[in-house]
Amino acid sequence: MFVLELTYTAPLDAVDAALPAHVTWLEQQYEKGSFLASGRKNPRDGGVILAVAEDRARMEELVASDPFVAAGVCEYRVTEFVATKTVPELAGHRQTLG
Repeated sequence: MFVLELTYTAPLDAVDAALPAHVTWLEQQYEKGSFLASGRKNPRDGGVILAVAEDRARMEELVASDPFVAAGVCEYRVTEFVATKTVPELAGHRQTLG
């Protein structure tokens, strides 16, 4: 499992200009089952996404496809972790230490 932390690198008006394409991209990732939760940080200087992928390389590819990245308005910090405990709704994403 991955925590994706977005940090805006451009003024909010530039972020807002790229927002519709970013939202469409988010919706596509939810439909594919890649994203579990997402939202803006408070204060609004970026966002956070809880995501799943088969490996880090695939997650890096996914992050690179974000329209925010193409627009140059954010940077990503990708943190991989082993989700050994979850709420029942996320039981299918539980992992074991190997």
